[in-house]
Amino acid sequence: MKELTFSNIDTLHKQIGQNVAKIRKEKKITQLDLALAIGLKSVGLISVAELYHNKKHFNIEHLYKIALALDVDICEFFKP
Repeated sequence: MKELTFSNIDTLHKQIGQNVAKIRKEKKITQLDLALAIGLKSVGLISVAELYHNKKHFNIEHLYKIALALDVDICEFFKP
């Protein structure tokens, strides 16, 4: 079993954020449109979580809603 470290978790959160941004851009959806689609009132969370700025990241509820809004399987966010 692979050792779990904070570095591994940081890497995972960065990868998820990058994948959300990539898929969102491929589908030509703005951060604001995505935020509104998942019930947020501003782009704050989307913008910082896509970059993993200050260790802000998406939680499982966000990822579920984003997957529905982008019409993708949630597993797409976890791919390297």
